[in-house]
Amino acid sequence: MSPAGRRGGLLGRLPRWTSALAWKAAVFITVMCCGLAALLGVLVHVSVTEQTVGEARGRALDRLTRAASAYRAGDRLPPGADLDPPGLPARLKELAADGRRGTMVGRNDPEPTMWAAGPADGGRALAVRVDYTQGAHTIDALDRAIVRSSAPAIGATLLVGAFAVTRVTRRLHGTAQVARRISAGDLDARVNDPRTKDPTRPQDEVAAVAGALDTMASALQSRLLSEQRFTADVAHELRTPLTGLHAAAELLPPGRPTELVRDRVAALRTLTEDLLEISRLDARRERPELDSEPLAPLAERVVRASGTRTEVRVVRDARVETDRRRLERVLGNLVANAHRHGRGPVVLTVDGPVVTVRDRGDGYPAYLVAHGPQRFRTEGGAKGHGLGLTIALGQAEVLGAPLEFANAPDGGALATLTLPHMHRNSPIVAT
Repeated sequence: MSPAGRRGGLLGRLPRWTSALAWKAAVFITVMCCGLAALLGVLVHVSVTEQTVGEARGRALDRLTRAASAYRAGDRLPPGADLDPPGLPARLKELAADGRRGTMVGRNDPEPTMWAAGPADGGRALAVRVDYTQGAHTIDALDRAIVRSSAPAIGATLLVGAFAVTRVTRRLHGTAQVARRISAGDLDARVNDPRTKDPTRPQDEVAAVAGALDTMASALQSRLLSEQRFTADVAHELRTPLTGLHAAAELLPPGRPTELVRDRVAALRTLTEDLLEISRLDARRERPELDSEPLAPLAERVVRASGTRTEVRVVRDARVETDRRRLERVLGNLVANAHRHGRGPVVLTVDGPVVTVRDRGDGYPAYLVAHGPQRFRTEGGAKGHGLGLTIALGQAEVLGAPLEFANAPDGGALATLTLPHMHRNSPIVAT
């Protein structure tokens, strides 16, 4: 497996909370605090130990010097001095045998002891011992104090660091939420970071990102509003001449040219009305007129009005709270799209508050399944202007009913509309 694959597998096994910036920062601060505390503790321990041991070594060497003077003068050795005393470390015996002096802390003594030894006659060692209990206790007390003070220091540093990081991550979360609202269509959403409003305040990276997002949202909103106004104005201006053109076409004498003119005029009128409807949906000012409706009869009316050979299957009827006109528009567009771009048989199924429209054609294009319908885009030279599914999706959003597009596993396009459910209207019925 490649390193990238191993990293991906490892990240896939880690808990999701480990990816949060706050947790990563908390772990980093904790590790750094522990490392710093350990480093400072070691430095203090080494410094104090060297000082304590140095003082004890100096006292031991002073006593050894006095003992050596007494030994050479033939006087009685002072207390704590002796020749080859029991317990003398072997390393000091070897130094004395070589004619050198040395000091060492005893390892096997009942009490902490500093030994100092030097050469004497006959290859013997003259040694003195100095009580090292106080120095050892000083070092032990220092170590305990370092350990006890490290935990509160690490905790306090971690709390301060976590507080600072949390403030940053809270601002980042707020910026991300605004970005998601903008992507969902709420172009009025803004971060409004106070740092971006006051140039005298220090501008950190989070404020820079928030300011850039607000600027982008404002520019995007202005551009979209301009495009919406342009579309609405064009469609509105086309309605008057098209109305006159339609009236003039009705006065033409019967014949094939007249039929072609009427057909094209009707297509232009439909396109104009669709553009006006889309401009209203884009403005997000449409409000549904809700009422309680039985779903199965409404679906049957839509199919009858479409004039197509569409099978209606009612698995379970339901009463839904919806806008009848808008719902008929959604279902009518889905049925018309299935017949125009798919192949029969086309089946409209009512299963409680869920309505599906399925054909047996080649299915929806990959871009439509992944990103939804796009205006004026059709595949394979198909007829139409590509606004039917766009309008259906927009009206479904007004109704608060999710509309999903997918391809059935055994072939064909499948559109699923899920309506708000009030209650069951009847037991299971199949037709």
